[in-house]
Parts: sequence; C-alpha cells; structure tokens
Amino acid sequence: MSDFDRAVEAAEFLRGRGFGGADAAVVLGSGLGDFADGLEDPFEVAYRDIPHWPAARVVGHAGRLVGGLVRGRRVMALAGRVHFYEGHPLAMVTFAMRVLGRLGVPCVILTNAAGGINTRFAQGALMLIDDHINLMGSNPLVGANDERFGVRFPDMSEVYSTRLRAHATAAAAAAGVALEHGVYIAVHGPSYETPAEIRAFRTWGADAVGMSTAPEAIVARHMGMEVLGISCITNMAAGVLPAPLRHDEVMETARRVKGQFVALLEGTIERC
Repeated sequence: MSDFDRAVEAAEFLRGRGFGGADAAVVLGSGLGDFADGLEDPFEVAYRDIPHWPAARVVGHAGRLVGGLVRGRRVMALAGRVHFYEGHPLAMVTFAMRVLGRLGVPCVILTNAAGGINTRFAQGALMLIDDHINLMGSNPLVGANDERFGVRFPDMSEVYSTRLRAHATAAAAAAGVALEHGVYIAVHGPSYETPAEIRAFRTWGADAVGMSTAPEAIVARHMGMEVLGISCITNMAAGVLPAPLRHDEVMETARRVKGQFVALLEGTIERC
C-alpha cells in the first residue's frame, strides 16, 4: 500500500467520525495539549485507533485527535505528535499532515516547545515562527514523489503564511499577549544541543531550537495548506544560562503560560 493510499484510508476513517470540513487544525507540542480540552462540543479518537496513524509516546503528548468548535470555527486539535528522534521515518512523522491535506483542511497551526537562542527572549515567551532552518539531516520529501500529494519541487519561499502571521499578530494585540518573532531551527535530537552548537546556530540567525515542526511544515506546504508556526520558549538553550536542561522544566513552563497560549490560538483561529 502506498503512502497516498494509507493517507486516504485514514482520512476516510476520520471523515466517517465527523472530522471532515474543519476550518483549521492545530498540532499541540510538549505540554501544550490543554488547548484541546477547551474545545466546544468536543469529540475525539485515540491515535492508536486511526488506520496507519503512529502513536505518540513522548511525555506531554496525549496521543489523541479532538474535534470541536473555537469561536464558531470548526477545529481539529492534534494532542501530540511523533518525532524523528523516536526512530520514525519522516514519512511517518509527517503522516498527520498528509491526512489533514486529504481531509481538505486549509490551514494548520504547528506549535512546539523550543529552546531560546535569542538572548532577548524570556523563558515562557511565545514566538511566531517567521521562517525555519531544517538541520535534521533529511527532508520528508526525499524519495519518489507522488503528484497526488504535490509537485516534485515545492516552493519554500513563504513556508509560514504572511496572512496567518498577520492574524496571529492581531490576535496577540487584542488579547494583550506579548509575541516575539524569529527563526526556528529544527535539529534531530534527542540529546539537547551543546553550547558550541547554540553559538553556531545564533550566527546563522536562529532564534529558537527544537526537534519538530520543520518536516510537518514542509509537507503541509507540499500539499498546499497554509502554515502558521508558534514556539513556546520553555527553556533557554544550552550555554545561555549556567544550568543543565531538563524536560520537566519544559513541561512546567508550558503549564505556566497556557492561558496566554490558548488566548493566542483562539484569537488566531477566529480570524482564519
């Protein structure tokens, strides 16, 4: 069975359970899954029950797909994702984007917990991703191209939609949420970066670092979806502060800023 056939089968399964016709989808990163609990008229399915859909196993990723309403807009919330560092091929990491594309979702909001490289950023800041650097060592489009998904060489000059970024900026202003802007660099993981690596990334123009998002953004654009990216700066990157990096710190910071994060998402979705 081809990747296309698997995506079609999963999309038809979800359409039969009411997930068709969404105005937007949101992928929720580590510790950011509370947004899914606030949807109106919710319905959900566990990832393990969706054909071919990989199960999320990282702490802070619930592994469920939730549908519902946000200020009158129909939304699909992906509470958790799988990662390249877990050993999944990138085709599996980005499978959800293939399914969303087959469901006709017009735009996707990718969120993540990230390490702050820009020393102006405070821990807990929310950063709108203006662009990314893919340093994962591979690309999810490697291999034979299926034209039913998209063209062989998709344009990446505007991965993150100018229109959606304007909506997010307006939503942040309306909600009184401070919003940074920056470039996200995606690395393989799972080890955190060294101080020397962070210094190098800073010279390249990166403002935040993480282990996700870029492959999903590439595949979403391959399928013609608009993409918005939001990073929660849950910790400062290696060498910025004289302290070791810990995943529990990531989770605690995400919990602390969840009110601002939810307000930003809701206001953005309302404007989509």
